[in-house]
Amino acid sequence: MSAQAGGLVGPLEATRSDVVNANRILAHEGILDAFGHVSVRHPGRPDRFLLSRARAPELVDDSDLLEFDLAGEPVDDKGPTPYIERYIHAAVYAVREDVSSVCHNHAPAILPFSVSITPLSGVIHAARFLGAEVPVWDLAREFPGEWSPLVRNIEYGKSLAECLGGGSIALMRGHGSVVVGNDPQEVVSRCVSMDKNARVQEMAIRLGEYTRLHEGEYEARTSASGFGRASDNRAWEYFCRRAGLL
Repeated sequence: MSAQAGGLVGPLEATRSDVVNANRILAHEGILDAFGHVSVRHPGRPDRFLLSRARAPELVDDSDLLEFDLAGEPVDDKGPTPYIERYIHAAVYAVREDVSSVCHNHAPAILPFSVSITPLSGVIHAARFLGAEVPVWDLAREFPGEWSPLVRNIEYGKSLAECLGGGSIALMRGHGSVVVGNDPQEVVSRCVSMDKNARVQEMAIRLGEYTRLHEGEYEARTSASGFGRASDNRAWEYFCRRAGLL
């Protein structure tokens, strides 16, 4: 359900509204700052996706959304300047038919786990989708001699998508993460839960030994997860209200 008010809206309009709101919510929740982005697969064209022009997520509105192909190139090559790392989104959509929304973020809470020998693991119930160990992608290791941290072409995007595999999240060494889901609402839920889990795990580490979720408590890698997909939609409504969208 879109946060858009004023009567019924079609699938494309609702999808556009949700991805705009997801950008603004994750900015409000501190997952995104001036950088990072959320995209959504086009509901009528699975070989395309919608992503804002290069703009701070908190400021994204419907007029900023651009359409891209699965090579990461804008359909309108005379349009506004796109994000450099649009290739993250393109590569994931190309190999994951089950994914309809992608977020790239630099959430501070997860960064220590991208450079530590201690893996980010599911320790709270809302982050069951993390599994026992989140993979870490290292651009410099995958492409020797490359020291730029940016996923600035489709080959780098494909390498990151391979690291993600069939999972819901991959960390990027010293950079951030990519989080995927069935739609922008699920991506918002997963990003917020990822952030909360990282904070709890780091605090638990300081206390000494700690208990991860047991194997049977982890969710199937591609299943819907967490509080964001409740049938009553309370989380999405809550986040929209917090961000001033309702």
